[in-house]
Formats: sequence, structure tokens, C-alpha cells
Amino acid sequence: MTLTTPVPTAPATPARTDDPGRAPRDGFVDAVRGLGVVAVVLLHWLMADATWDGTTLQIGNALAHGAGWTVTWLQTLPLLFLAAGAAAAYRGSRTLGLPGRWWRALGGSVLGAARPVVVLLGTWALAVAVLLAAGVPDDAVWRLARMVPQPLWFLGVWVVLVALAPLLVRAWRRWRWRAAAVVVALPLVVDALRFGAGLGDLAWANVLLAWAVPFGAGVAYATDRTDGRRAVPRAKTFLVGAALVALAAAVLLIALGPYPASLVGMPGAEISNLAPPTAPVVLHAVAMVCLALTVRRPLARWAGGRGRPVVQVVARRSMTVYLWHLTAMFAVVGSVVLGLGQRLPDAWTAAWWAGRPFWFAAYLLVLLGLVAVFGRFETSRAGSRGVTLTRAATGR
Repeated sequence: MTLTTPVPTAPATPARTDDPGRAPRDGFVDAVRGLGVVAVVLLHWLMADATWDGTTLQIGNALAHGAGWTVTWLQTLPLLFLAAGAAAAYRGSRTLGLPGRWWRALGGSVLGAARPVVVLLGTWALAVAVLLAAGVPDDAVWRLARMVPQPLWFLGVWVVLVALAPLLVRAWRRWRWRAAAVVVALPLVVDALRFGAGLGDLAWANVLLAWAVPFGAGVAYATDRTDGRRAVPRAKTFLVGAALVALAAAVLLIALGPYPASLVGMPGAEISNLAPPTAPVVLHAVAMVCLALTVRRPLARWAGGRGRPVVQVVARRSMTVYLWHLTAMFAVVGSVVLGLGQRLPDAWTAAWWAGRPFWFAAYLLVLLGLVAVFGRFETSRAGSRGVTLTRAATGR
């Protein structure tokens, strides 16, 4: 699925590849992925909020205070799935007639992604034992340990979506907008049944169906480019208009209820818009896809020019950054709250804002150390260029 008007023509910026067995490079996809990873990290780092009374560790969310929920509308998970779908379709365009080759490539990517994940979980298992032996309160240790694996849900959803990528490519080529309509409608119907018919358990199907919307958009975008179709309409007003309509619909649904204003789960909230994803999240994903496609050319130029060093650095260690950025935050906050016995400043106060550069610098310093230690596990033993989030989350 994609929000485009395909016109048979040569791609404006042909995707290129250095190896026919690998997916082609697309500056737009690389930029979207890189910016998406950085934005996810920054959003999580903004959430740090914890108190310790000597017995119980209370973990909150700084974005739950005041107007902090507005920041959640900048969450970029749809961009990561858009990039994942595009990269999977680029690979799929070369293996649709070779199912064995496709499944081997997918299996290799899954195994490659498993290596840094196993290292993360193994390291934290050892860390838990050491912290408990050192006398760190059990409650604090186990609360942190339960939060570490939370980002891994992305990889689980990726496995299923990438496995379905060849089918999505065929569906887009055959049914075009009818396929797009089905992909968007399915999670909306599930959400309607959840709240309208009381089928609460059915809502968990949207963990897959909701993220299939931006993933499917990426599939359609890349498929049109490899097929020689125009991937983005000339009139950007179409994309901007579609984004505004989707955002307006999301705001209307939240105003009418029962959806909360925050697009991520908040402590104590009765409903989370993200677990499982709701209709506002689906509409937000549509809007982000439209806006990203609106700036496709500038992003592609930036990724191939001034932004190339940034994109390359993030791509080279994206999996390590994604897996360890919460650990970096926990290490800093834990040292201050548990080790030094200090209170964190109240969220959104002048002191909180004044301290953000210093806290972020501390998180980044620790993260760079973790990347230096654990980044080696992102590189395969066979000496390939590595199992980055680019490849592990897209099969590239």
C-alpha cells in the first residue's frame, strides 16, 4: 500500500545495489530509517522519571505530566516500518520467483538479529546477578530487568511482516489501491469490534495489522520504483492533504473517546494507544507516511550529501543503539537515584529543561561506551558488513 498516484515512468532516482543478492540502496529509505532510530532513542530518553524511597522504586513517564503527551505525536515507529517494508520489497523484487532463496535470506537475517539480542539478554542476566549480590534492592533490579526486553517486540513484528512481504508485493502489483484499502481497513475494523462489540482480545491482532499499514506503504513505494513507476505524485498537495485528513480523523476519534491523547502508553492509564495499537495510531501512521513521501527528494539528497556520515554511522550500529539505549539511560538514572540518593527534577519545570542537555550528554556517553563494547556482535563472523537494524529489521 502507498498513498501515491503511480504513473509509468523511469524512477527519478534509480535504486542502486553493490551486490545483486542484496537489496538496492535508496537514500530516502536510509534517511528515514536513520532519523527514525534517532527519534525513538530521544523520545525514550525524554521519558526518564523515577523516585526511590529506599524501599520501592517508582518508575513513571515524564511525558505523562502537563502537555508532555504532545511529544508522543512525534513518535517515529511508522517511519521504521515504512523503511522496513521498502527494503524488504527491494529484496523481494529479486526473489519472488525463487521462494527458497527468499526464505534462506529471511532465515539468515533472523539468525543474525538473534546474536546481538542473545548478548543483550545474557549480559542483563549476569548484571542482575551481580547487582543483587552487591546489595542493590531486589525491587529496583527486577523493575529495570523487566523493562530491558520491551523494545524487542519490534523484531517480532518484523519477522512476520517480512515473511509476508512477497505476498504484499504481489497484492500491490495486482490490486493496487484495493489492496491498500484492505490493509488500512483491517486494523480499523478490529478496533471498531474491540470497542463497539466488546471483543477486547481481538485487539491484539492490531500488533501486526496496524504496523502492516506503514510497512505496506514501504512495500508499495519500493515495488513501484523497481517496476519503473513514479513512486510519488507530482502534486505534493495530495500527500499533505491526505496527512491532514488522517491527523484530523485521529484527533476527532480522541475527542470522541475512548482513546487517550497520548499515542504511547502512560502509567495508570486505562487504555494505551500503543499496546495494542488503536485507530488513532493507524491514522497517525498514514499521516507520517504521507509527510515522509512529501519530502522524499530532499531527504534522499541529504542522505547522499551532508547527511551521509550521519546515516552511515547510525546504519552501521543501529541494532546496538536500538537494543542498548534504554540500558544507557537506566545506568545514568540508577546511579543518580539509587547510588547517590538524589531526586530527579520534576518534569517540565525550569530545572528539568535546564538539565536536559547534561542528562542527554550522560546517556550518550554511556551509550557510546556500550556500542564500543557490544557493537562487535552486530557484525557477522563471516566478515559481512554487519547485521544492523537496517538488515535485521528488513532482510537487507
